[in-house]
Parts: sequence; C-alpha cells; structure tokens
Amino acid sequence: DLLIEHLHALQDAHGHLSLVALRALAAYMNLPMAAVYETATFYAHFDVVHDDQAPPPEVTVRVCDSLSCQLAGAATLKAELEAGLDPQVVRVVRAPCMGRCETAPVVEVGHHHVLFATAEGVEAVVDTGHFHPEAIVWQRLADYRAEGGYGLLADCREGRVTVETLMETLERANLRGLGGAGFPTFKKWYFVRQEPGPRYCAINADEGEPGTFKDRYYLERSPHCFLEGALVSAWAVEACALYIYLRDEYPGLHRVLHTAIDELEEAGLVEPGYIVLRRGAGAYICGEESAMIESLEGKPGKPRHRPPFVAQKGLFGQPTLVNNVETVYWIPRIWEKGADWFAGHGRHGRNGLRSFSLSGRVRRPGVHLAPAGITLNELIEEYGGGMAEGHRLAGYLPGGASGGILPASKADLPLDFDTLQEHGGFIGSAAVIVVSDQDDLRALATNLLAFFADESCGQCTPCRVGTEKMLGLLERDEWHVEELERLSQVMMDASICGLGQAAPNPVLGLLKDFRNDLANQNVIVKG
Repeated sequence: DLLIEHLHALQDAHGHLSLVALRALAAYMNLPMAAVYETATFYAHFDVVHDDQAPPPEVTVRVCDSLSCQLAGAATLKAELEAGLDPQVVRVVRAPCMGRCETAPVVEVGHHHVLFATAEGVEAVVDTGHFHPEAIVWQRLADYRAEGGYGLLADCREGRVTVETLMETLERANLRGLGGAGFPTFKKWYFVRQEPGPRYCAINADEGEPGTFKDRYYLERSPHCFLEGALVSAWAVEACALYIYLRDEYPGLHRVLHTAIDELEEAGLVEPGYIVLRRGAGAYICGEESAMIESLEGKPGKPRHRPPFVAQKGLFGQPTLVNNVETVYWIPRIWEKGADWFAGHGRHGRNGLRSFSLSGRVRRPGVHLAPAGITLNELIEEYGGGMAEGHRLAGYLPGGASGGILPASKADLPLDFDTLQEHGGFIGSAAVIVVSDQDDLRALATNLLAFFADESCGQCTPCRVGTEKMLGLLERDEWHVEELERLSQVMMDASICGLGQAAPNPVLGLLKDFRNDLANQNVIVKG
C-alpha cells in the first residue's frame, strides 16, 4: 500500500520515473515489475521514462483547461506560453481542474499555483524559480482548542456523548454526504457499525469534479475542525486507523495537514500513526469511493464491482466508512450549535446549509455558504454579485461536469438534493458553473467530454469507448440526436461507475433545452 508514496518520492526527487528506478523499487518492495509499472502509468502525475527516452524538461507548466478556466481564456494562455517559453527547458501541458476555479485561469509551475494567470505572470515565476507551494495561513491547534475545539471528541471518548445520541443529532440535522451522492451520514455510520471489525475510516479529499473547490476552502481555514470531525467519525465506527486521501493538486495542504497531525500527536490527542495521510496522483476517478480505496492500497484507481459495498468490504478487505471532507467538517459545528440550527436554514421547502463552489460568468466567484434550496438566480444575485459585466445568463451546471446543464429558464429551481433529477441535472458537490450568452456551447460540450474521455479508468468498455465516441460525434458540424441518445443510454446502463453513467448528462441537457442556441451557433441538430 506504500507503492504510490514511494513513486511520489522518486518523482519529486528526479522529476520523472526511469525504468531503472521502477525496477529497483519493484525489487525493494518485492512486487512484480508489471504491478509497479501498471500503477505508475495509470496516474497523470507520474512521468514514466523508458530506457530509450529523454527525461522531460526540468520545469513543467500545467495549464488548467477545466470549463471555468476555458471560459477565462485558458486555451489562448496555453498557446501564448508554448510560444514564449523554451521547450528545451520548460514543458507546457494541459491539466484537468486544479480546484481553484474562483481564480481562473490557473497555471501550476512545479508545485506553485499562479492565480488569475497571464503569460507574463507565469514567465516571471519560471524566471524566479519559485516552484514551491504558496503559503497558507491556518488556524493552529492552540487557537482551535481555545474556541472549545476537540471538546466533542473528548466527550465521545469519555462517554459523555454516545454514538446513538450523536447519530440522532446528525439525523435531525439532515446531514448528508457532501461529496456528491448525498447519502445520510448517520445511516452510513449505522451500516458500517453492523459489520464485524476490524474497521477503517477513510476521508476522500480528492475533489476532482470540475468546478469544485469547497473542501480546499475549509481545509485551508480550519483543518482541525475537519480533523476533529474525522476523528469523531472514526470513533463512531471504532476504526483501527483513519486514512485521509488528499489530491496531489493541493501541495500546500499536504504540508498543513502533516503539521496539524503532528500537533495532535504531540498533544496526545491521537496515537502516533493512527492518522495516515496519503497523496493522490492525478486521477479524477479516485473521487469514487472504491477507486480511492484501490489507490490507498497502492493500485490503479479502478472502481470495484458492487456488491460488496465498501461499508462491507473496503480498505484491506475490511468494513470501511468513507466520508467527504465537508461532511465531517460540519459534525463539531452541528454538535456545538445544535441540529435545529443547521436544519433551520433553507428555502423553498428545503432544510440545511450548502457550500456552493460558484464560478464562471459571475462577478464574485468563490465558496458561498447559503441555505439549501436557494435558486440559481438568488445565488447569483445575493452571493455572486450578479452576472459578470456584459454577460447574460444562458445556462448553468448545478453539479460540475457530471451534474448536467440547465437553461436560464430553470434558474428558479431549488438547488438541493433530489430536486433537479427530473429536469436532467443534479446538485452533486454543489459545483455551480455559470454560462452566458457569449459562450460557445459546442466548445463547452467538447471540453466536458474530453475531460471524461481523458479521466476514464478504461476498465469498462461502455465508458472507455463511449466517451471517446461521444466526443467524436460532438466535434462534427451535425449532431444526430438518435445516435447521441442511443450511445448515452448504453453508457448510463452499462458503465461500472458514476463516471461513465454521468458523462452524457451535459450532452443530453444541451439536446433537451438548448436546440435554438445551438442552431444560432451553427450546430445543426438532426432528429
């Protein structure tokens, strides 16, 4: 299970993975070379160099090409960087969403992120050689404890709070999984507790959904609130260890969490080694819980067939509780302020709070904590500062790339779980990307399908072939509805996991609600 950590160490030290190094690692770990090579070549952040190949240039510049960055001019920026930088010294490559959509376009130079990037700004960073992660100012352990932090954890461990009482509180608060699926948190705890031990707890901090950055927002500000919620979750299922899987695109947060965990160990709040922090390696598919577990075990992140579910047979074959970062972040807050406080927020018949990652054509993008059930129009006007200058709302993605696309005429629907499905969308992780009348819908569709085609793990044919086939169909001047719908149905019915099942959503949304807009942009829709 340490294979990916060792691969990171080699990649960080040498800037690539030579076959000599992989052979040595295979011998050191007593693993087949095939297993080491398969894992190394699965993840985007590992550069495997064959014996007859030259290693990549010393500096790598990654230009984010997610939808939010595309709207902000990422394609033009990438072309300018390719023209202005020496390819012998600097490698310029595209990269999927980096979780900083509120500052689009974003470029990563080494491990340093350039926000609101321009060619001149990126070239200046290259010239200075400042490739380290940006500094993060965060709440340290002493300050968090001064506010009463870790009080809930102490009460749980010392018997003043029972698991049953805490589960009842979370049920009344209606806390649900905030990574996308929206499964009630207390029920997930219940199912894992029914399984025989030993059990594990794993927190998925690999928020790779384009447009999503809420987990980063909370981790950067109050990592100890997150860690307390995670430790309480682990206590609730009597987990023998707590694993945190953090995406590699958040290098500054790796340092923050390592330090925060050290603080906990030094204060005697956790046993040394109980919390295990692991790095992702650039694979969107690892946002799926069983793929994340495969990655934690040192393997390619390919989703497992279910049943059995991870609550029954997860990490190392044992029952595993998997939660999202924001989900566990709310646990200490809800206990402190009460279930009624959390559930008391809401609009249009909905209950609770939602953290919206708002980006695209709005004046004030960012993470906005708003009542569940708020509509897009309300979210834009009350929190987003209105539409960007000169732009008129045309549509929006309520749940990132996989959440579908809805037209401006449906901007008064409540944004919450179980609300948008009948209209062809879902809220997922509440990654709201706003599109205007000035945006190219074909470019939008091809951007999203290219993302899914690139991020497919390749395990199942409907997804592996279907995403590539759909991308090819969208690049034509004529879109044939019957062809696209038939392909979509096969992908939704037969793909193993949510990637292939959700990939057609934006295309189906465009075919359903944007026919006139497509025609005005010279896309011929037949059928």
